[in-house]
Amino acid sequence: MPEFFSDTVALSRIQFALTAIFHMLWPVLTTGMAIYLVVIEGLWLKTRNLDYYHHARFWSKLYVLNFGIGVASGLPMAFQFGLNWAPFSESVGDFFGTVLGFEGTMAFMLEASFLGIMLFGWDRVPPIVHWISTILVAFGANLSTFWILSANSWLQTPAGGTFVNGKFVVEDYFKAIANPFMVNSFLHMFFATLETSLFVIGGISAWYIINQRQTDFFSRSLKVVLAIAIAIAPLQIFIGHLSAEQVYHYQPAKLAAMEAQWETVPAGQSADWSLVALPNDKAERNEWEVKIPGALSYLLELKPKLDQPVQGLKEWAPQNRPHMVGLIYYSFRIMVAIGLFLAGLMGTSVIQWLRGKLSANTISQQKWLMSAWVFAAPLGYIAVETGWIVRCVGRQPWIVYGELRTVDSASHLPAGEVLFSLLGLTSMYVVFFIAALYFGSRIIRRGPNLELPAPRTITQREINIQPAQHERDRRPVEAQQ
Repeated sequence: MPEFFSDTVALSRIQFALTAIFHMLWPVLTTGMAIYLVVIEGLWLKTRNLDYYHHARFWSKLYVLNFGIGVASGLPMAFQFGLNWAPFSESVGDFFGTVLGFEGTMAFMLEASFLGIMLFGWDRVPPIVHWISTILVAFGANLSTFWILSANSWLQTPAGGTFVNGKFVVEDYFKAIANPFMVNSFLHMFFATLETSLFVIGGISAWYIINQRQTDFFSRSLKVVLAIAIAIAPLQIFIGHLSAEQVYHYQPAKLAAMEAQWETVPAGQSADWSLVALPNDKAERNEWEVKIPGALSYLLELKPKLDQPVQGLKEWAPQNRPHMVGLIYYSFRIMVAIGLFLAGLMGTSVIQWLRGKLSANTISQQKWLMSAWVFAAPLGYIAVETGWIVRCVGRQPWIVYGELRTVDSASHLPAGEVLFSLLGLTSMYVVFFIAALYFGSRIIRRGPNLELPAPRTITQREINIQPAQHERDRRPVEAQQ
């Protein structure tokens, strides 16, 4: 058997990476789409336009699909803390376990409790009660993000206590929760989930428009998405920049890996920014690279020369700095490139909207723009995953930065048992992914039910039906498919 398969720590790390990467796909959409559902249902209550009601019913189907798979795929992550990472749990459990407990009891239970009303309460509760339920579902979903990011940020910048004989003793829970990384980390993830969801909804809407199915209906959803994205896309770039500045001040070794910076640039000098490079971990250098002179100084301090040095990776012994520099380096650039592309697509779409090119009569002619939205639909997922790779792989070799090493945090298990569970989880996630693709594609192929009547709790006098609503877009199901 190769040596790799007998390394318990490596197998445990791979297993946690697998569960984290796969699980992340689903709550990313639910947390962001929940906010979209709040907006779209609010528009329904305000205008009584059946279009908005049908939007709420259609997109909630994709929401619940993601919610279900997110719950099922996330459970193994919790068990791993006790099984694969027992020394870690014993060392920091007084704080880390408490915060994850808050996430389960406060956030997840709130979201799950009101989800039933949101999905099945249309004809059973008054409209305002239903909308409040949707708001609470969205609040619970994003409260989960807050607690998880608070816990993960504490791993990056531990605060609120001290380590005594290898165990973290909490002295101030509020200071630990509000650790230095927490605010920017939560905001960055909040905007990431919302932006990803907006471009998924926009991409699906563009697919319908390209295929000339319910063009009027989906041009409306695309415009709602675009109206929200006008604020979200630039804010996400700004918050991302603030997060990178925090890495510069708190985690210089991670910044060096993000920039493949091997040599230190002293204070008072100008730092070049590496656009592309080929890092070589063993040789401790880049085989080749393309640099933009002085750009890193402006990115970090908005000055031509640095007030503080940019430390190179050689400042740390190999066992005390991140490895897999190429993975960290390109993951960061992929994330940034996607953020800029989505902002550019948003800006281009706004220009076309102002030119009158996104009206129901003309939007189907914008095939290049609609194709760009379809292309953009999965990009947010990639940006989120690569961002977490930078965040977590760049933190190594520490599981709690500067305090507790990853190698000392793994349970002493037979490697064969970890490999068995890894293979089992991989098989289960493959089944989940195939099921998600099947049911998701079936929901999209069928499309919205535009014949669905308004809830019985709404009187006919309150309904605002648009003239000749969608008639020209309705075709037999066979023709649509």
